[in-house]
Formats: sequence, C-alpha cells, structure tokens
Amino acid sequence: MQSKEEAIAILKQFDVGDKFSYLPVLPKASVLIPLFVRNGKLHTIMTLRSKKLRTSAGEVCFPGGKRDPSDQDDVDTALREAEEEIGLKPDDVQVVCTLFPIINKDGLLVTPVVGFISETFQPVLNPAEVSAVFSVPLDFFTSDKDHYAAHSTPGMMGPLHSFHFVDPVSGSRYHIWGLTAMLAVVVAVIALKRKPEFDVGFDSEDPLSFFQHILHTRLSKL
Repeated sequence: MQSKEEAIAILKQFDVGDKFSYLPVLPKASVLIPLFVRNGKLHTIMTLRSKKLRTSAGEVCFPGGKRDPSDQDDVDTALREAEEEIGLKPDDVQVVCTLFPIINKDGLLVTPVVGFISETFQPVLNPAEVSAVFSVPLDFFTSDKDHYAAHSTPGMMGPLHSFHFVDPVSGSRYHIWGLTAMLAVVVAVIALKRKPEFDVGFDSEDPLSFFQHILHTRLSKL
C-alpha cells in the first residue's frame, strides 16, 4: 500500500524543471499523466483517441497535444489539453513534476507532466477527440503477465513495450503501446520504486541519464 504523499515525495525527486531549457527550438507537445489513489493503490487515467482524428486515430494515449501559442509552458499545454479532451479542470490537478522530454516519431518534443487528481473525478468526453476514458492500476505496468516487447532501432527508446489491458468496469480491451506504454512504465518504476518483471531498457535506479542520452542521440540525427 502506498499513500499519495509518499508517491508525490518520490516523483518530485525526478522533476527536471528547466534542466532541458538549452534544447534547440522544436515543435512541442505535452501529455498529462493523471494519478490517483484507489484502495491504497496508485492508478492512472488513459484515453482512447477518436477514430476521426488525423494522427494516432484509435490509439491509447494520455491526455495531451501540441503546444498552443497561448500556453505559457509545458504544464499549461498538458492542463489545457486535458480539460479540452476529458473535462478535467486545471484547478483540479495537483501538478507534481515534469519528467524528461522525449522526441516522438513525428519529431515533436513531448514533455510528460505528472499530477494527482481526485479519485471521484468523472470525465466528460469530447467525442471529436476521445472515444473512451479508462483507469489502470499503475503496477500493471510492472507485470510481465500482459506485456510483450519488440526490439527497437538504434537510437530509439530501448524495447518497444506493449500491454493488453481489459477494463474490469466495461470489459473493453485496450492495446497500450509505443510512447504511451514507455511513459506508463517510467512513471510506474519511479512512483512505485519497483523494478518491473521484464527488461525496461533503462536503469530503473537512474532513468534520467538514459533518457538524456536518447534525447541527445535523436537531436544529433535531426
């Protein structure tokens, strides 16, 4: 059993702040990784993107999207997108930290923002962007039971993780993979202080140095 306070204290140790402010100007995006405690266990919320979207249609993602000119920073972007997609108001999010940015397959510099929300939050879906919202116990991303991985290409983020999750509430099946799966694994490793049952492709004791290396490798190829 882990308390919200314990998880916040651990996550804050990995807050990168402005550590990557030296990076060249790249198109930016942010995702919000919303956490909450239910029955003594950490959970996260994920969305299924609408099939009407032009990019990543029908894929599982965290709430998020591209930086808007009106956004002050990465946190602003994540909170604005979460409100637009699932009706999560910025004032209802306790932002804990921002984690190391990652360059995705489309060349966007994606910054994960981790925050806590109420267990009682009821999402209001924007059907133009989201077709479903569901929650997953964070320790699901440390178990090998529903996990498989493929080798990635050099310079990428280690193994390409995939998970198959069955929502106990709706019975719906979700395929969680790619960058979303990697971010879920990273947050689970950090917040739970638990080494997964599978090879994550990075040092679970020091994930920052690995992702910093990957970031520099990708930048050198741009």
